[in-house]
Amino acid sequence: MFQEATALDDIAVKVDCVSKSFTQWHRKEGKRGIFNQEKKIVTAIDNVSFQIRHGEFVAYAGPNGAGKSTTMKLLSGMLQPTEGSVSVLGMSPEKDRIALMKKLGVLFGNRTELWWDHPVIQSFEWKKVVWNITDETYRRNLDMVTELLDIGEIRNTFARELSLGQRMRADLAMMLLHSPELILLDEPTLGLDVVAKRQMIDFLKKINQEAGVTIMVTSHDMDDLEEMAQRILMISKGKLAYDGSFDGLREITGNLTHFTVTTDGRIPELEGCRCLGGQHGVFEYEVDLSRLSIQVLLERLSHTAGIMDVEIRKAPIEQVITQLYQVWKCGGSAQVTAPPAS
Repeated sequence: MFQEATALDDIAVKVDCVSKSFTQWHRKEGKRGIFNQEKKIVTAIDNVSFQIRHGEFVAYAGPNGAGKSTTMKLLSGMLQPTEGSVSVLGMSPEKDRIALMKKLGVLFGNRTELWWDHPVIQSFEWKKVVWNITDETYRRNLDMVTELLDIGEIRNTFARELSLGQRMRADLAMMLLHSPELILLDEPTLGLDVVAKRQMIDFLKKINQEAGVTIMVTSHDMDDLEEMAQRILMISKGKLAYDGSFDGLREITGNLTHFTVTTDGRIPELEGCRCLGGQHGVFEYEVDLSRLSIQVLLERLSHTAGIMDVEIRKAPIEQVITQLYQVWKCGGSAQVTAPPAS
């Protein structure tokens, strides 16, 4: 089985005032040749600080180019910070990379470690030898990932012949063979179909909840992140913009709520609510419960003629995040504050 995570009071990841800048060369406007270029410093991560405790499942989100992948590469030792310090499982990714990788698993959704022209099982066996995984650990973990990720039928298939979903499951299985204590996942559900995505999410939740594996995951699918993680870190233009719960995000953006009403055919007119559409007597509305309390909403619904049924639910987290992105894109303040814990 996986290494048991230590006490929840221990810190698995500590990022302290970290910045990462890159140098880019641009050709001057209207000029040609190598001597007509100018240097530009691009800051991908700007004074970011956060901590993740052992056993947490944390989502890391933000618009394209916000600095998500750069952060993952800093944590795994693929890049070094320009300023600040990074500690992962009590080690420096830069100085202790070999020792760290024995406890760390990393998966980028657009890359693979599988040998392209060999059966999947040969890639697994190669890792066993190179990583010096014991026979007992290898067999135990291979059996587990084979069953839970449903890769029994593809273990002897050439990697080049796998579908995207099959390849992602095989890559995840390979990443877990050495029993990592912490795993970093960059877009693990990218391009997966509904079934493959379901398998991936269920497996990640299982190893987090049952084995205490610490997980940090990025994705553009906010609904997936909300289902998997208990906490979300949001980054915008290289700066940490939010650290808290998904419910906290909804409160910041106005506590948007959707509800569906079934009527006798009439379209209800509900003050303070926006009709999103509907037909055949079923209509969907949006309401901001920070402006119109649930008590007032229910009272208005009870006094509206023709309503036969009501279903109330939270607005999709995707919509909440989109609103934040629009604020940031238009130059609004990136920093938002999580509501105090109840």
